[in-house]
Amino acid sequence: MTLKFFDKLSENFIELLNDKDDHNVIIKVENSKKSFTAHSSVLKYRSSYFRMELENIQPNGNNVKIITKSSISAQIFDVILKYIYGGIVNLENVETRFIFDLMLVANECKLEELTNKLETLLIDTKASWLKTHFSLVYRTIFDRRNFKKLENYCNDIIVKYPNLIFDSSDFTSLQESALVSLLKRDDLQMKEVEIWDYVIKWGISQNSTLPTNLEEWSKENFFTLKTTLRQCLPFIRYFHLSTYEVLDKIKPYKKIIDKQLWEDINQHFLAPERPVKSIILPSRSVLVTDLPPRTNKPEEFFSTIVSKDHVAEISTWIDRKTTVYTLTNIPYKFELILRGTQDGFAPQKFWDICHGHASTVVVAKVKGTDEIIGGYNPLAWDNSNIGHQWIVTNDSFIFSLKNGNIQNSILSRVKDPNNAICNICKSQQDVFGPYFGGDDFHMRSGQSNFTLDSVGFCHNQGTHYERNISSSMNFSIVDYEVFKVVRKA
Repeated sequence: MTLKFFDKLSENFIELLNDKDDHNVIIKVENSKKSFTAHSSVLKYRSSYFRMELENIQPNGNNVKIITKSSISAQIFDVILKYIYGGIVNLENVETRFIFDLMLVANECKLEELTNKLETLLIDTKASWLKTHFSLVYRTIFDRRNFKKLENYCNDIIVKYPNLIFDSSDFTSLQESALVSLLKRDDLQMKEVEIWDYVIKWGISQNSTLPTNLEEWSKENFFTLKTTLRQCLPFIRYFHLSTYEVLDKIKPYKKIIDKQLWEDINQHFLAPERPVKSIILPSRSVLVTDLPPRTNKPEEFFSTIVSKDHVAEISTWIDRKTTVYTLTNIPYKFELILRGTQDGFAPQKFWDICHGHASTVVVAKVKGTDEIIGGYNPLAWDNSNIGHQWIVTNDSFIFSLKNGNIQNSILSRVKDPNNAICNICKSQQDVFGPYFGGDDFHMRSGQSNFTLDSVGFCHNQGTHYERNISSSMNFSIVDYEVFKVVRKA
């Protein structure tokens, strides 16, 4: 029989961490603005990273070793130390970006248990944030090359929607390891000839001295490109290209292809039944029968609250048009950022997820009345303020949408641009969510859940906006959504 007393052990070690009398290590963080004391015996047995660091540092005159980690914030390192000493990580009321950055630091400190736990936590509970910040996440994890679960998670998304990476403006800055990991996938949903074009584009962009005119290329230029693409070329499915694709796309760059492979490609088209010496990779599988055009995201039922007709109407208001857009000429896409039933109804969730997003539409479905009310913020939501920050705009508006028994929509434009939108201070983001013109339209919850109390408020007079949008001064909601408004290409 084994008796275990881990709680008390953890408590005692946290007390040891807070004891400043017996330390022999000082860790300076945040550009040396903040220092932490620690004990070498604890650090080196809990982290192989700190073991190596301490072995390579000479103590000062007081027999204290000093470690400098300038790029790590004090808040994050405080969590790291408490984990090392007590095995406790408190993630209550922290932003998702903090969890992501904490995972990166844990990985840097070779704290595998914590790194793996945070990686799983992000995938299981923060999917919306990962998708919203997809480019940041994707490039960061491939910089570290130590987050296999997140790599697979991101690649599973990209193989279905490759335009997220291949059509992005910074595609050519993609890490080689990330590109190779995609080329290896049998289920990458792109035509092979398009994959080849992107690989060539990426390779050329890595060598700024290559001539722009291919006819001017020397033997050395082709060798340079071949060297750059040596990790990528083996994963092109050459034997599944058409004859014309090989002639038009591959042949101009045949000098970067191994001689035996080029001979085998030619033989394959002349006598396909004969064996070749080169490895023939399988063709890429098609996940869906009718794949949407590669440059567009697939059409989805994007909202549980608003319809395409509502999107057309709101888009008309954004552009200040007098004639409502038809369903075929809506100039904007509404990309879902947050959904209450998916991401949670805590006010803090709104600030965590929507921070930094500009041109957003908030819509909420009122409980018991069939009303849909909301607002448009052309500027960015900001969750970093110590005090309330009013942002100035003439282009915001609030609204009530026609729905069911409600025959006509109500549009209310801002009349006091100095009090159009409020970015709530950090200390009250657990109570207040989106905030338009003070009492004109805002959402709040004293129970930290928009569905548990009367969270909405629409003033009957319309203080900072032209008119009232709801017959109910206080109301509860059944769901709400936030969309980023993006102009179509």
